Amino acid sequence: MAPGVSPQLPAMIFSPKVLILNSVTRPGERIVDAQEVLFNGESMTTLRSYLPGFFALAGFICLSTMAPGTAGAQFAGGADIGWLSQMEAQGYVFKDNAGVQGNCLDILRGKGITALRFRVWVNPSGKYCSKADVAYMARRADSAGFRVMLDFHCSDTWADPGHQTKPAGWVSDSFSQLQTDLYNHVYGMLDTLRSLGVKPAWVQIGNETNDGMLWEDGRASTHMSNFAALIQSGYSAVKAVDSSIQVIVHLSNGHDDAMFRRIFDGLKSNGAHWDIIGMSVYPYWANLPWATDDSLALLTMQDMISRYQTKVMVVETGYLYNQPTAAKSFLLDLIAKTRSAGGLGVFYWEPESYNWMGYNLGAWDPVTKEPTAAMDAFLSINTSAAVSVNRVPGYSFSVYPNPFNPSTRIEYDLPESSRVRIAVYTAIGGELATLVDGFAPAGHHAVVWTPKNAASGVYLCRITAGSYVRTERVVFSK
Repeated sequence: MAPGVSPQLPAMIFSPKVLILNSVTRPGERIVDAQEVLFNGESMTTLRSYLPGFFALAGFICLSTMAPGTAGAQFAGGADIGWLSQMEAQGYVFKDNAGVQGNCLDILRGKGITALRFRVWVNPSGKYCSKADVAYMARRADSAGFRVMLDFHCSDTWADPGHQTKPAGWVSDSFSQLQTDLYNHVYGMLDTLRSLGVKPAWVQIGNETNDGMLWEDGRASTHMSNFAALIQSGYSAVKAVDSSIQVIVHLSNGHDDAMFRRIFDGLKSNGAHWDIIGMSVYPYWANLPWATDDSLALLTMQDMISRYQTKVMVVETGYLYNQPTAAKSFLLDLIAKTRSAGGLGVFYWEPESYNWMGYNLGAWDPVTKEPTAAMDAFLSINTSAAVSVNRVPGYSFSVYPNPFNPSTRIEYDLPESSRVRIAVYTAIGGELATLVDGFAPAGHHAVVWTPKNAASGVYLCRITAGSYVRTERVVFSK
């Protein structure tokens, strides 16, 4: 998380014992059946969740993102939403840019977000960020078609460069026992998710571990070998559950290449393993102009890839919510630089936060309760991925320009006379506009779509012509 944020949570303790999923969701199903979550042996809540990530529209199935767990196949436009369940419980509402109140996950998807990150605390003073809360949110995200990242803080509360406090239950343990504690904590959380049919794409061992974790035993500046052993313990736990899950070691201050070298040289020389180097990039906390911070972060990424033959990802970023234009420019540049280096994604930290915990680096307008223009930057990622259920010779369908403003041209070819219907849908399946509906002769055709009263976001343009069905994901950016 961003340095300096230490919110206090309600004093409530929930320890998960059993989580039972009554039915497993399959692609194409709209409903996840009742999921009963048991805390300390008592039934506390029932989840009945709709799956906007998998929805059927008159004979075709559109996946709004790639299937969970396939890390590396698609650049991730991500958001850390660890506060969301608590905000929802306190009555916060979220609206899209048309002013329509809705599910925050749906709104984020409409802004191009394809992956969600959740922090895990060991035994927090409140129920939020607990294993039970994270299991609920990860299942919800996975069911909605998002890829999932787990961020193990390995503490009962916030862990960051200035705070790496051992969980209260681990304080008296020997170092050998600490390694076992960490292994069991990580394995137990992932095993619970496995029982729910959820496989995270990525797992962080530690959060912003600039000087190690689980102080003082795992402080890197004084006990680098211990820090490496802890990272290795977490790595082994992840791989024991599923070897395809990618393990991240995360440092803050992406602009500080010397610090990254110092930590990862130490980890490597002491036998630790990882799959991805994660970094935080916050111009606000770095006290740097965003262009400078981005350029320095790019140099760090390039050095990490070259020096360790490893992958990189920006797992946290943010900008002042009341400077949305600058925030969008910053994010567009950061996304472009990360992609140019071969990075795997960029995650915005708590974009949905507004009037919350005194945090000012979200990307939601506290007056309108809508995403700010900053979130439009994520629409630049994977804007034209097409989804088809069939390929019929002689037919074609294209949308250009994409992204577009104010209009885009939709062109299509028919090998024979056919009834044609072209319609535009929102990211969650609601029909927005019918552009063509009638018979057309064989040949080349075109229609122009100029959205009216539509918000910036991702839309789905679908053609049906005889047996030919095709969908293009298009982005309208005001």
